[in-house]
Amino acid sequence: MPGYEPFLLCDFHVHTQWSDGRLTVAEVVDLYGATGKFDVIAITDHILMKKDLLARAGRIATLGRRAYGVRQEHFEAYLEDIEMQGKRALKQYGMLVIPGAEVTQNRLRGRKNSHIIALGITDYISADQTADEILRAIRRQGALSIACHPHHRTTRRIEISTCYLWDNRKELAPLVDVWEAANRDDLFSVTSLKHYPYVANSDFHKAKHLYSWKTLLRCEKQWPAIADALRKNVDVALTLYRNGSWAA
Repeated sequence: MPGYEPFLLCDFHVHTQWSDGRLTVAEVVDLYGATGKFDVIAITDHILMKKDLLARAGRIATLGRRAYGVRQEHFEAYLEDIEMQGKRALKQYGMLVIPGAEVTQNRLRGRKNSHIIALGITDYISADQTADEILRAIRRQGALSIACHPHHRTTRRIEISTCYLWDNRKELAPLVDVWEAANRDDLFSVTSLKHYPYVANSDFHKAKHLYSWKTLLRCEKQWPAIADALRKNVDVALTLYRNGSWAA
């Protein structure tokens, strides 16, 4: 569309085999890069609480073959994998890859559950602390926080609630940089109606999730400029990417 050429097509919520995704970082890079459309993606695998019962059940079901989260002792190797594949992505596809993590709190009682993405992260952040402590830790690193799927979905499905940040937004909103207004096939219009900075992501776990909500940003293809654009939330748009094309 005329006037949209300067925008970057972005996805800031992507999982790989480092947690519960189906593809390796290299395979994700090739999937997004081969479209010839994407400018920026972020690898955001889960950091889990030590007593995450869902992950424990998954590890038992897979006989320990999948960890479902990046452990602290593996975090440096995780960042090195992203950096190595990021260099290849930029050279081969002209696509920027941002390191990140989704600090994930899953409890049996969902009232206090929160999923928080940290973009541009450099050090491990434990999920075994309060949400405001996680948000402050992200800010101390100079990273950017995204409240993931922060509101109840419009379609009923069996899943845990992740609404703690939204339910406590009066206290926590000053610490949250950006809120997901769209996640995969869901729209959370309330986040934009409250005039919070917003973003749209795929919550990618497998190849078919490529076709989902994404973000358009008007800025330079460099992490500092992208972080600034997300925080200011001026030249930003939601877009639905479908079958190799998108409609804003």
